Amino acid sequence: MFNKILIANRGEIALRVICAAKDLGIRTVAVYSEADRHSLHVRFADEAVCIGPAKSTRSYLDIPSVISAAEITNVDAIHPGYGFLSENADFAEVCEMSGIKFIGPRPDVTRLMGMKQQARAAMKAAGVPILPGSEGVLSSAEEGLEMAARVGYPVILKAVAGGGGRGMRVVREAAELPGLLAQAQSEAGAAFSVPDVYLEKYVGAPRHIEFQVLADEHGNVEVLGERECSIQRRHQKLIEEAPSPAVSPKLRKRIIESLKKALGDIGYSNAGTVEFLMDEDESLYFIEVNARIQVEHPVTEMITGVDLVKAQIRIASGEKLDTIITEPIQLRGHAIECRINAEHPETFAPCPGRITGLNLPGGAGVRVDTAAYTDGVIPPYYDSMIAKLIVHGRDREEARARMRRALDMFVVEGIYTSIPLHKRIIDHPDFIDARLDTNFMARMLAKAAH
Repeated sequence: MFNKILIANRGEIALRVICAAKDLGIRTVAVYSEADRHSLHVRFADEAVCIGPAKSTRSYLDIPSVISAAEITNVDAIHPGYGFLSENADFAEVCEMSGIKFIGPRPDVTRLMGMKQQARAAMKAAGVPILPGSEGVLSSAEEGLEMAARVGYPVILKAVAGGGGRGMRVVREAAELPGLLAQAQSEAGAAFSVPDVYLEKYVGAPRHIEFQVLADEHGNVEVLGERECSIQRRHQKLIEEAPSPAVSPKLRKRIIESLKKALGDIGYSNAGTVEFLMDEDESLYFIEVNARIQVEHPVTEMITGVDLVKAQIRIASGEKLDTIITEPIQLRGHAIECRINAEHPETFAPCPGRITGLNLPGGAGVRVDTAAYTDGVIPPYYDSMIAKLIVHGRDREEARARMRRALDMFVVEGIYTSIPLHKRIIDHPDFIDARLDTNFMARMLAKAAH
Protein backbone atom coordinates (compact mmCIF):
# COMPACT_ATOMS: atom_id res chain seq x y z
CA MET A 1 0.00 0.00 0.00
CA PHE A 2 1.13 3.56 -0.66
CA ASN A 3 2.62 5.68 2.13
CA LYS A 4 1.70 9.05 0.66
CA ILE A 5 -0.41 10.28 -2.28
CA LEU A 6 -0.82 13.67 -3.89
CA ILE A 7 -4.27 14.86 -4.97
CA ALA A 8 -4.01 16.76 -8.26
CA ASN A 9 -7.34 18.54 -7.81
CA ARG A 10 -9.34 20.90 -5.62
CA GLY A 11 -12.72 21.34 -3.92
CA GLU A 12 -15.00 18.52 -2.83
CA ILE A 13 -13.27 15.78 -4.85
CA ALA A 14 -9.91 16.62 -3.26
CA LEU A 15 -11.57 16.30 0.18
CA ARG A 16 -13.22 13.05 -0.93
CA VAL A 17 -9.83 11.54 -1.82
CA ILE A 18 -8.32 12.79 1.46
CA CYS A 19 -11.10 10.97 3.37
CA ALA A 20 -10.49 7.71 1.47
CA ALA A 21 -6.74 7.96 2.01
CA LYS A 22 -7.16 8.63 5.75
CA ASP A 23 -9.38 5.53 5.99
CA LEU A 24 -6.53 3.54 4.49
CA GLY A 25 -3.85 5.11 6.73
CA ILE A 26 -2.22 6.94 3.83
CA ARG A 27 -0.72 10.43 4.18
CA THR A 28 -1.92 13.08 1.72
CA VAL A 29 -0.51 16.08 -0.12
CA ALA A 30 -2.80 18.82 -1.41
CA VAL A 31 -1.83 21.12 -4.24
CA TYR A 32 -3.52 24.49 -4.54
CA SER A 33 -3.61 27.70 -6.52
CA GLU A 34 -3.24 31.11 -4.89
CA ALA A 35 -7.04 31.48 -5.08
CA ASP A 36 -7.50 28.29 -3.03
CA ARG A 37 -5.04 29.12 -0.25
CA HIS A 38 -7.81 28.97 2.39
CA SER A 39 -9.63 25.93 0.97
CA LEU A 40 -10.55 22.95 3.13
CA HIS A 41 -8.53 20.46 1.08
CA VAL A 42 -5.45 22.52 1.96
CA ARG A 43 -6.40 22.51 5.64
CA PHE A 44 -7.15 18.80 5.98
CA ALA A 45 -4.32 17.31 3.91
CA ASP A 46 -1.15 16.34 5.79
CA GLU A 47 0.93 18.61 3.55
CA ALA A 48 0.09 21.30 1.00
CA VAL A 49 2.02 22.90 -1.85
CA CYS A 50 1.09 26.04 -3.78
CA ILE A 51 1.55 25.33 -7.49
CA GLY A 52 0.68 28.66 -9.11
CA PRO A 53 -1.76 31.51 -9.63
CA ALA A 54 -5.55 31.27 -9.81
CA LYS A 55 -5.79 30.49 -13.52
CA SER A 56 -6.02 26.68 -13.86
CA THR A 57 -3.70 26.57 -16.90
CA ARG A 58 -0.96 27.93 -14.63
CA SER A 59 -1.76 25.74 -11.62
CA TYR A 60 -4.02 22.66 -11.66
CA LEU A 61 -3.38 22.00 -15.38
CA ASP A 62 0.37 22.76 -15.19
CA ILE A 63 1.92 19.28 -15.37
CA PRO A 64 5.50 20.34 -14.46
CA SER A 65 4.23 22.16 -11.35
CA VAL A 66 2.14 19.17 -10.21
CA ILE A 67 5.03 16.74 -10.77
CA SER A 68 7.46 19.06 -8.97
CA ALA A 69 5.10 19.16 -5.96
CA ALA A 70 4.93 15.35 -6.03
CA GLU A 71 8.72 15.01 -6.15
CA ILE A 72 9.52 17.49 -3.38
CA THR A 73 6.98 15.82 -1.07
CA ASN A 74 8.19 12.33 -2.03
CA VAL A 75 4.78 10.79 -2.81
CA ASP A 76 4.20 7.27 -4.12
CA ALA A 77 1.13 8.04 -6.23
CA ILE A 78 -1.10 10.79 -7.65
CA HIS A 79 -4.90 10.75 -7.63
CA PRO A 80 -6.24 13.11 -10.34
CA GLY A 81 -9.90 13.28 -9.19
CA TYR A 82 -12.16 14.30 -12.09
CA GLY A 83 -11.74 17.13 -14.58
CA PHE A 84 -8.36 18.91 -14.88
CA LEU A 85 -5.70 16.22 -15.65
CA SER A 86 -7.81 13.13 -14.86
CA GLU A 87 -8.08 11.91 -18.47
CA ASN A 88 -4.81 13.36 -19.72
CA ALA A 89 -2.78 10.40 -21.01
CA ASP A 90 0.34 12.58 -21.30
CA PHE A 91 0.12 13.40 -17.59
CA ALA A 92 -0.29 9.70 -16.73
CA GLU A 93 2.79 8.98 -18.86
CA VAL A 94 4.85 11.67 -17.11
CA CYS A 95 3.83 10.18 -13.75
CA GLU A 96 5.06 6.78 -14.92
CA MET A 97 8.38 8.21 -16.17
CA SER A 98 8.82 9.99 -12.82
CA GLY A 99 8.35 6.77 -10.88
CA ILE A 100 5.00 7.90 -9.47
CA LYS A 101 1.92 5.67 -9.72
CA PHE A 102 -1.00 7.29 -11.55
CA ILE A 103 -4.28 6.25 -9.87
CA GLY A 104 -6.24 5.54 -13.03
CA PRO A 105 -6.04 3.53 -16.27
CA ARG A 106 -2.80 3.06 -18.19
CA PRO A 107 -1.91 5.95 -20.56
CA ASP A 108 -2.48 3.86 -23.70
CA VAL A 109 -5.96 2.82 -22.52
CA THR A 110 -6.87 6.40 -21.55
CA ARG A 111 -5.74 7.55 -24.99
CA LEU A 112 -7.81 4.83 -26.69
CA MET A 113 -10.94 5.72 -24.69
CA GLY A 114 -10.41 9.43 -25.35
CA MET A 115 -10.65 8.89 -29.10
CA LYS A 116 -14.35 8.12 -29.27
CA GLN A 117 -14.28 6.47 -32.68
CA GLN A 118 -11.66 3.95 -31.54
CA ALA A 119 -13.62 3.35 -28.33
CA ARG A 120 -16.74 2.66 -30.43
CA ALA A 121 -14.83 0.09 -32.48
CA ALA A 122 -13.49 -1.63 -29.34
CA MET A 123 -16.98 -1.84 -27.82
CA LYS A 124 -18.57 -3.05 -31.04
CA ALA A 125 -15.99 -5.84 -31.30
CA ALA A 126 -17.00 -7.06 -27.81
CA GLY A 127 -20.71 -7.08 -28.61
CA VAL A 128 -21.65 -3.86 -26.81
CA PRO A 129 -24.50 -2.20 -28.77
CA ILE A 130 -23.52 1.03 -30.56
CA LEU A 131 -25.47 3.55 -32.62
CA PRO A 132 -25.23 3.15 -36.42
CA GLY A 133 -22.79 5.65 -37.91
CA SER A 134 -19.46 6.20 -39.65
CA GLU A 135 -16.74 3.63 -39.16
CA GLY A 136 -14.13 6.36 -38.85
CA VAL A 137 -13.46 10.09 -39.10
CA LEU A 138 -15.40 11.94 -41.80
CA SER A 139 -12.96 13.02 -44.52
CA SER A 140 -15.37 15.30 -46.39
CA ALA A 141 -18.90 16.69 -46.53
CA GLU A 142 -19.61 14.32 -49.42
CA GLU A 143 -18.73 11.30 -47.27
CA GLY A 144 -20.92 12.73 -44.49
CA LEU A 145 -23.87 13.14 -46.86
CA GLU A 146 -23.49 9.58 -48.11
CA MET A 147 -23.31 8.17 -44.58
CA ALA A 148 -26.24 10.27 -43.35
CA ALA A 149 -28.38 9.04 -46.23
CA ARG A 150 -27.54 5.47 -45.25
CA VAL A 151 -28.20 5.98 -41.51
CA GLY A 152 -31.24 8.24 -41.94
CA TYR A 153 -31.80 11.76 -40.63
CA PRO A 154 -31.49 13.22 -38.08
CA VAL A 155 -27.81 12.48 -37.43
CA ILE A 156 -25.30 13.98 -35.02
CA LEU A 157 -21.73 15.10 -35.70
CA LYS A 158 -19.33 14.55 -32.78
CA ALA A 159 -15.73 15.47 -32.08
CA VAL A 160 -13.63 12.31 -31.70
CA ALA A 161 -11.83 13.89 -28.73
CA GLY A 162 -14.93 15.71 -27.48
CA GLY A 163 -16.78 16.30 -24.27
CA GLY A 164 -19.19 18.73 -22.67
CA GLY A 165 -21.17 19.20 -25.87
CA ARG A 166 -18.36 20.94 -27.77
CA GLY A 167 -17.71 19.95 -31.37
CA MET A 168 -21.24 18.51 -31.55
CA ARG A 169 -23.97 19.41 -34.09
CA VAL A 170 -27.37 17.86 -34.88
CA VAL A 171 -28.13 17.65 -38.61
CA ARG A 172 -31.81 17.31 -39.53
CA GLU A 173 -31.59 17.49 -43.33
CA ALA A 174 -28.96 17.13 -46.06
CA ALA A 175 -28.75 20.85 -46.88
CA GLU A 176 -27.48 21.60 -43.34
CA LEU A 177 -24.69 19.04 -43.24
CA PRO A 178 -21.76 20.81 -45.01
CA GLY A 179 -22.09 23.98 -42.94
CA LEU A 180 -22.61 22.20 -39.62
CA LEU A 181 -19.70 19.84 -40.34
CA ALA A 182 -17.40 22.83 -40.81
CA GLN A 183 -18.68 24.36 -37.56
CA ALA A 184 -18.19 21.11 -35.61
CA GLN A 185 -14.65 20.66 -36.97
CA SER A 186 -13.71 24.26 -36.16
CA GLU A 187 -15.10 24.05 -32.61
CA ALA A 188 -13.46 20.66 -32.00
CA GLY A 189 -10.10 21.98 -33.21
CA ALA A 190 -10.32 25.01 -30.93
CA ALA A 191 -11.49 23.04 -27.86
CA PHE A 192 -9.43 19.84 -28.15
CA SER A 193 -6.68 20.62 -30.72
CA VAL A 194 -8.14 17.75 -32.79
CA PRO A 195 -10.63 18.82 -35.51
CA ASP A 196 -11.70 15.26 -36.41
CA VAL A 197 -15.43 14.54 -36.38
CA TYR A 198 -17.52 11.39 -36.85
CA LEU A 199 -21.22 10.81 -37.52
CA GLU A 200 -23.85 8.66 -35.86
CA LYS A 201 -27.62 8.30 -35.71
CA TYR A 202 -29.26 10.98 -33.55
CA VAL A 203 -31.67 9.85 -30.84
CA GLY A 204 -33.99 12.81 -30.24
CA ALA A 205 -35.21 12.32 -26.66
CA PRO A 206 -32.99 9.67 -25.08
CA ARG A 207 -32.35 8.72 -21.51
CA HIS A 208 -28.71 9.05 -20.48
CA ILE A 209 -27.65 5.84 -18.70
CA GLU A 210 -24.14 5.05 -17.47
CA PHE A 211 -22.56 1.95 -15.93
CA GLN A 212 -19.92 2.11 -13.19
CA VAL A 213 -16.96 -0.22 -13.64
CA LEU A 214 -13.97 -1.24 -11.55
CA ALA A 215 -11.12 -3.29 -13.01
CA ASP A 216 -7.91 -4.44 -11.35
CA GLU A 217 -4.47 -4.79 -12.93
CA HIS A 218 -4.80 -8.59 -13.09
CA GLY A 219 -7.54 -8.76 -15.75
CA ASN A 220 -10.59 -8.84 -13.45
CA VAL A 221 -13.58 -6.57 -14.15
CA GLU A 222 -16.63 -5.77 -12.00
CA VAL A 223 -19.66 -3.68 -13.05
CA LEU A 224 -21.56 -2.02 -10.19
CA GLY A 225 -24.87 -1.35 -11.89
CA GLU A 226 -26.03 1.79 -13.64
CA ARG A 227 -26.97 5.40 -13.00
CA GLU A 228 -29.68 7.54 -14.60
CA CYS A 229 -28.25 10.92 -15.66
CA SER A 230 -31.00 12.27 -17.94
CA ILE A 231 -31.63 15.53 -16.04
CA GLN A 232 -29.19 17.80 -17.88
CA ARG A 233 -28.89 21.35 -19.12
CA ARG A 234 -26.62 22.01 -22.11
CA HIS A 235 -25.05 18.55 -21.69
CA GLN A 236 -24.19 19.28 -18.03
CA LYS A 237 -25.78 16.89 -15.53
CA LEU A 238 -27.88 18.33 -12.70
CA ILE A 239 -29.37 15.26 -10.99
CA GLU A 240 -28.32 11.61 -11.05
CA GLU A 241 -29.87 8.53 -9.52
CA ALA A 242 -29.18 4.83 -9.13
CA PRO A 243 -30.41 2.44 -10.22
CA SER A 244 -32.13 3.72 -13.37
CA PRO A 245 -35.93 3.33 -13.24
CA ALA A 246 -35.82 2.31 -16.92
CA VAL A 247 -33.26 -0.54 -16.81
CA SER A 248 -34.72 -4.01 -16.28
CA PRO A 249 -32.76 -6.75 -14.49
CA LYS A 250 -32.52 -8.65 -17.79
CA LEU A 251 -31.09 -5.63 -19.69
CA ARG A 252 -28.73 -4.83 -16.82
CA LYS A 253 -27.37 -8.38 -16.82
CA ARG A 254 -26.84 -8.37 -20.61
CA ILE A 255 -24.99 -5.03 -20.60
CA ILE A 256 -22.86 -6.03 -17.61
CA GLU A 257 -21.74 -9.23 -19.36
CA SER A 258 -20.82 -7.40 -22.57
CA LEU A 259 -18.94 -4.66 -20.67
CA LYS A 260 -16.90 -7.18 -18.69
CA LYS A 261 -15.73 -8.70 -21.97
CA ALA A 262 -15.08 -5.35 -23.65
CA LEU A 263 -13.08 -3.86 -20.78
CA GLY A 264 -11.20 -7.09 -20.23
CA ASP A 265 -10.25 -7.22 -23.92
CA ILE A 266 -8.80 -3.69 -23.92
CA GLY A 267 -6.94 -4.15 -20.62
CA TYR A 268 -8.86 -1.50 -18.72
CA SER A 269 -7.91 -0.94 -15.08
CA ASN A 270 -9.10 1.22 -12.17
CA ALA A 271 -12.47 3.05 -12.11
CA GLY A 272 -14.41 4.08 -15.20
CA THR A 273 -17.87 4.87 -16.47
CA VAL A 274 -19.40 3.59 -19.69
CA GLU A 275 -22.09 5.93 -21.02
CA PHE A 276 -25.14 4.93 -23.09
CA LEU A 277 -28.19 6.49 -24.68
CA MET A 278 -31.53 4.71 -24.31
CA ASP A 279 -34.10 5.20 -27.07
CA GLU A 280 -37.90 5.06 -26.84
CA ASP A 281 -37.80 1.27 -27.36
CA GLU A 282 -35.59 0.97 -24.23
CA SER A 283 -32.58 -0.16 -26.27
CA LEU A 284 -29.16 0.98 -25.04
CA TYR A 285 -26.40 2.31 -27.33
CA PHE A 286 -22.80 2.97 -26.28
CA ILE A 287 -21.56 6.57 -26.59
CA GLU A 288 -18.29 6.88 -24.64
CA VAL A 289 -16.06 5.81 -21.75
CA ASN A 290 -15.00 8.25 -19.04
CA ALA A 291 -11.68 6.87 -17.84
CA ARG A 292 -11.85 8.32 -14.31
CA ILE A 293 -14.04 8.63 -11.24
CA GLN A 294 -17.30 10.52 -11.97
CA VAL A 295 -18.88 13.43 -10.09
CA GLU A 296 -21.93 11.22 -9.47
CA HIS A 297 -20.08 8.21 -8.06
CA PRO A 298 -21.71 8.58 -4.57
CA VAL A 299 -25.10 7.28 -5.75
CA THR A 300 -23.43 4.01 -6.75
CA GLU A 301 -21.62 3.88 -3.40
CA MET A 302 -24.93 4.35 -1.58
CA ILE A 303 -26.68 1.40 -3.28
CA THR A 304 -23.72 -1.01 -3.39
CA GLY A 305 -21.80 -0.21 -0.18
CA VAL A 306 -18.54 -0.07 -2.16
CA ASP A 307 -16.21 2.90 -1.50
CA LEU A 308 -15.14 3.60 -5.07
CA VAL A 309 -12.29 5.99 -4.23
CA LYS A 310 -10.76 3.58 -1.72
CA ALA A 311 -11.13 0.89 -4.40
CA GLN A 312 -9.24 3.08 -6.88
CA ILE A 313 -6.34 3.48 -4.48
CA ARG A 314 -6.24 -0.22 -3.58
CA ILE A 315 -6.37 -1.27 -7.25
CA ALA A 316 -3.51 1.11 -8.10
CA SER A 317 -1.46 -0.40 -5.26
CA GLY A 318 -1.78 -3.81 -6.95
CA GLU A 319 -4.64 -5.45 -5.05
CA LYS A 320 -6.99 -7.85 -6.78
CA LEU A 321 -10.69 -7.06 -7.03
CA ASP A 322 -11.72 -10.11 -5.03
CA THR A 323 -9.96 -8.67 -1.96
CA ILE A 324 -11.76 -5.33 -2.42
CA ILE A 325 -15.23 -6.64 -3.33
CA THR A 326 -15.64 -9.80 -1.29
CA GLU A 327 -19.35 -10.45 -1.92
CA PRO A 328 -21.51 -10.41 -5.07
CA ILE A 329 -22.70 -6.91 -5.93
CA GLN A 330 -26.29 -6.27 -4.85
CA LEU A 331 -28.22 -3.07 -5.56
CA ARG A 332 -29.93 -2.02 -2.32
CA GLY A 333 -32.60 0.68 -2.35
CA HIS A 334 -32.38 3.89 -4.36
CA ALA A 335 -30.08 6.92 -4.30
CA ILE A 336 -30.39 10.43 -5.80
CA GLU A 337 -27.76 13.16 -6.13
CA CYS A 338 -28.28 16.89 -6.74
CA ARG A 339 -25.32 18.98 -7.88
CA ILE A 340 -25.52 22.25 -5.97
CA ASN A 341 -24.02 24.99 -8.13
CA ALA A 342 -23.10 28.57 -7.26
CA GLU A 343 -25.29 30.10 -9.93
CA HIS A 344 -28.59 31.95 -10.28
CA PRO A 345 -31.41 29.35 -10.33
CA GLU A 346 -33.28 31.14 -13.16
CA THR A 347 -30.63 32.86 -15.31
CA PHE A 348 -27.93 30.21 -14.61
CA ALA A 349 -25.33 33.02 -14.35
CA PRO A 350 -22.35 31.97 -12.19
CA CYS A 351 -22.40 33.49 -8.71
CA PRO A 352 -18.96 33.50 -7.09
CA GLY A 353 -18.54 35.26 -3.76
CA ARG A 354 -18.36 34.84 0.00
CA ILE A 355 -20.67 32.40 1.81
CA THR A 356 -22.03 34.36 4.77
CA GLY A 357 -24.17 31.56 6.20
CA LEU A 358 -24.32 27.79 5.69
CA ASN A 359 -26.49 24.98 7.04
CA LEU A 360 -25.83 21.50 5.72
CA PRO A 361 -28.76 19.04 5.90
CA GLY A 362 -28.53 15.80 7.82
CA GLY A 363 -30.77 13.04 9.12
CA ALA A 364 -31.31 9.46 7.99
CA GLY A 365 -30.05 8.64 4.52
CA VAL A 366 -28.47 12.05 3.79
CA ARG A 367 -24.87 12.72 2.71
CA VAL A 368 -23.26 16.02 1.66
CA ASP A 369 -19.91 16.10 -0.18
CA THR A 370 -18.63 19.68 -0.13
CA ALA A 371 -15.64 21.92 0.49
CA ALA A 372 -17.85 24.94 1.27
CA TYR A 373 -17.88 26.58 4.69
CA THR A 374 -19.16 29.77 6.34
CA ASP A 375 -16.98 32.75 5.32
CA GLY A 376 -15.42 30.62 2.59
CA VAL A 377 -15.05 32.29 -0.80
CA ILE A 378 -16.24 30.65 -4.02
CA PRO A 379 -13.69 31.86 -6.60
CA PRO A 380 -14.76 32.79 -10.14
CA TYR A 381 -12.02 30.76 -11.84
CA TYR A 382 -13.34 27.21 -11.62
CA ASP A 383 -16.43 25.04 -12.05
CA SER A 384 -19.50 26.40 -10.25
CA MET A 385 -20.37 23.20 -8.35
CA ILE A 386 -19.98 23.79 -4.59
CA ALA A 387 -21.63 20.67 -3.14
CA LYS A 388 -23.21 17.33 -3.89
CA LEU A 389 -26.33 16.42 -1.93
CA ILE A 390 -26.89 12.65 -1.92
CA VAL A 391 -29.77 10.75 -0.36
CA HIS A 392 -30.60 7.06 -0.02
CA GLY A 393 -33.96 5.38 0.61
CA ARG A 394 -35.56 1.95 0.56
CA ASP A 395 -37.12 2.83 -2.81
CA ARG A 396 -37.21 5.74 -5.26
CA GLU A 397 -40.10 7.54 -3.60
CA GLU A 398 -38.49 7.46 -0.17
CA ALA A 399 -35.26 8.77 -1.72
CA ARG A 400 -37.18 11.55 -3.49
CA ALA A 401 -38.95 12.55 -0.24
CA ARG A 402 -35.63 12.63 1.59
CA MET A 403 -34.13 14.78 -1.15
CA ARG A 404 -37.01 17.25 -0.89
CA ARG A 405 -36.55 17.42 2.89
CA ALA A 406 -32.77 17.80 2.58
CA LEU A 407 -33.08 20.59 -0.03
CA ASP A 408 -35.41 22.47 2.34
CA MET A 409 -32.79 22.22 5.10
CA PHE A 410 -29.84 23.17 2.85
CA VAL A 411 -29.19 26.88 3.43
CA VAL A 412 -26.49 28.87 1.62
CA GLU A 413 -26.41 32.63 2.25
CA GLY A 414 -24.35 35.29 0.50
CA ILE A 415 -24.54 33.77 -2.99
CA TYR A 416 -27.21 32.38 -5.29
CA THR A 417 -27.33 28.60 -5.70
CA SER A 418 -29.26 26.07 -7.79
CA ILE A 419 -31.18 24.74 -4.74
CA PRO A 420 -34.53 26.36 -5.78
CA LEU A 421 -34.16 24.82 -9.25
CA HIS A 422 -33.59 21.36 -7.76
CA LYS A 423 -36.75 21.70 -5.66
CA ARG A 424 -38.75 22.45 -8.84
CA ILE A 425 -37.29 19.39 -10.57
CA ILE A 426 -37.88 17.03 -7.63
CA ASP A 427 -41.53 18.17 -7.40
CA HIS A 428 -42.20 17.95 -11.16
CA PRO A 429 -44.84 15.32 -12.09
CA ASP A 430 -42.57 13.83 -14.78
CA PHE A 431 -39.73 13.41 -12.29
CA ILE A 432 -42.06 11.88 -9.71
CA ASP A 433 -43.27 9.36 -12.33
CA ALA A 434 -39.70 8.78 -13.68
CA ARG A 435 -40.65 10.01 -17.16
CA LEU A 436 -37.13 11.19 -17.89
CA ASP A 437 -35.07 12.09 -20.95
CA THR A 438 -32.37 14.61 -21.82
CA ASN A 439 -35.00 17.14 -22.99
CA PHE A 440 -36.62 17.26 -19.53
CA MET A 441 -35.03 20.59 -18.56
CA ALA A 442 -35.80 22.25 -21.90
CA ARG A 443 -39.48 21.29 -21.54
CA MET A 444 -39.68 22.41 -17.91
CA LEU A 445 -38.00 25.75 -18.55
CA ALA A 446 -40.00 26.44 -21.70
CA LYS A 447 -43.26 25.81 -19.84
CA ALA A 448 -42.17 28.12 -17.00
CA ALA A 449 -41.34 30.88 -19.53
CA HIS A 450 -44.96 30.84 -20.71
